[in-house]
Parts: sequence; C-alpha cells; structure tokens
Amino acid sequence: MEKKADILEAKRILRKQVQAELERMAPEARAAASAQARAILTAQPLWQQAQSVLFFAPLPEELDVWPLLAEALSAGKQVALPRFVAETRSYIACQIENPETEVEVGQFGIREPVVQCIRLASKCMDLILVPGVAFDLHGHRLGRGKGYYDRLLTAVRGTACGVAFDQQLVPEIPIGPHDVRMNCLLTPTRWIAL
Repeated sequence: MEKKADILEAKRILRKQVQAELERMAPEARAAASAQARAILTAQPLWQQAQSVLFFAPLPEELDVWPLLAEALSAGKQVALPRFVAETRSYIACQIENPETEVEVGQFGIREPVVQCIRLASKCMDLILVPGVAFDLHGHRLGRGKGYYDRLLTAVRGTACGVAFDQQLVPEIPIGPHDVRMNCLLTPTRWIAL
C-alpha cells in the first residue's frame, strides 16, 4: 500500500501535467468541446429523468456546463449549487431558482448561491455534476487537493457524474481513503457508465 506522502506527491505531479494540457486548449476549442459534452449529457436518460441536479460553477479551464442550469430550471428540475461555508471550511448544497439574482462570486472566485438561498433539506440529488482536475475509467477523481468536494459528495447522495475534457482522462488516479468514486463520466466525446 502506498504511503500517504507518496499518494500526495503522485497527485501533485498529475495535477501539474493535466493543468498544462488544459492550458494548451484554445478558448474556441474549449467552448466547442463544452457544447458537445452538454449535448451528450442532455441525451442521457439520467439527465432527462432527473428531478434534481447539483451543478457546479465552472472555472475558466473547466468544461462549461453552466448553460444547462437555465435549461434545467425551465424543465422544472430542482437546481442546486455548492456554497462554501468558511466557518466549517466545507461546501453545502443550496437551491437556486434564479441564477441572475441568486448567484454571486464567492470563496475562491467561484460563482455560488447567495447566503439567502436555502440549504437543501434533502440530502439526495438525482444527479450530481462533479468537476475535477482528472478522472480515470475506474471512476476515481483527482480534485484540487483540499478535499472539499469529496466531503460534499459524502454529505449529498446521488449519481455522481465526473465532468471533464477528454484530456483530463488519465490511465490511473492515485487514491486515498477519503476519495469518492464517480458513478459515470461525461466528456465531449463520450458518456461512460461505471
């Protein structure tokens, strides 16, 4: 079994490699690939049948699922976003009904629900869209290294779908005991059920 220090170092190296790959993507290519991935997602029965979806607000280098937020609201789905709570250093899922008035730039420069948005009473969402630095075909995820999303995923249950560009799929992610496994993966070229 790998030592914790070895796992952390392997993750650090892999983050640098994948981030360098993403930096080489032109903005136009990133936008086109994001549109392809959104089309694949909306064609999935899981998306079509989901009554509740936990989104994430993508950073500039991440695959952009944001346009689907308005589509989900129009379809009558319950929509939520993570909000960072500084006191507990953790994310909670909060419902939003109007992204124009209920979303602001929060911790880490990421869009999140305003404080007035209610925390979801239900700890279960039909679909949880999950960002990451990298994923492997076993459903393992490499995050940014703070464990915030893994803790959110243990608090909110549902089908966890890793969202990534094809360049973010790697042969193997070094994993630790607290890393949460994805149920499926979405890229601009494929939907992978795990």
